[in-house]
Amino acid sequence: MKENLKYTLMVAGMVISWSIYYAISKIVVDATGSPLLAGFLLRTAALVFLTIQLLADKNFSRLFHQGKAVLILIVIGVFGFLLDLFANLGYAGGSLSTGTALLKTDVLMVNLATVVLYHKKLYVSDWLGTVIMLFGVLLVLGVDFGGMTLHMTDLYFLLSAACVSANAFIIKAAQEKYHEDADMISYYNNAVVLILFAGSAAFVGDFHLPAAMGKGFWALVVLGGLAQTGIYFFYYRNLKHFEVWLVKLYLLLMPVLSCFIGVFFLNEELSSKKLLGILIVLAGAAVILQRGRINHHKQMNT
Repeated sequence: MKENLKYTLMVAGMVISWSIYYAISKIVVDATGSPLLAGFLLRTAALVFLTIQLLADKNFSRLFHQGKAVLILIVIGVFGFLLDLFANLGYAGGSLSTGTALLKTDVLMVNLATVVLYHKKLYVSDWLGTVIMLFGVLLVLGVDFGGMTLHMTDLYFLLSAACVSANAFIIKAAQEKYHEDADMISYYNNAVVLILFAGSAAFVGDFHLPAAMGKGFWALVVLGGLAQTGIYFFYYRNLKHFEVWLVKLYLLLMPVLSCFIGVFFLNEELSSKKLLGILIVLAGAAVILQRGRINHHKQMNT
């Protein structure tokens, strides 16, 4: 019972951290006018919190004794940067509705990889719950299905989704094959992404802040860094405990929480379409959570 409560709280922490991060990230990007500079600032703040965490746990020295595992840790960071880069390139040349829908295909990619590459069994109810949740999420996000158009640049969205999917499996491999813990993976990931954001921002000339940046802006950057640290803490530990496809489904709850954050803190409207989407997401989640009972006889026969 205590173990179930623990991981329920871990999933809740992951969803809450990611929702807060995305809300703050949007504000910081708008304020700076540069996704690259915003990414650099938020990752710098996260680096401070991650460093404090390792120093408090007396694990900081372990950063320099990773041996052969360093390569996979750097690869995780590179994929973390690429998923952001490809998404931004897609939004620069495509529509918001199309991009939002295509980025969510990472859930289906992970399901397929779980079955085809890892030979894990997913039941019909798992696929049904996935599709139901995915449809509900798109409603919550306000995707205009009728206004969706496809362009060549939309391939960037699929590349971003593929990077997200691949990175989840690479992280799990680092945990299982190299026995890396979440804190080491987090620190290397954040450091690599920070360096790549800094280099990219400098390359395109975005490494400058607008003149009027008050205490409120920097407070948001700090809070965003804390939220990013929370993502690392909860997401990586959940990946170690759960199957990748299940963690991805839990993350589909994130837009629901983000919707309420928008309503209460960003003066956004909770439309009937979004409310319907929330109910559909919860219905799909219920199907997934009841997979044991739904497929009880099939499990008994295997």
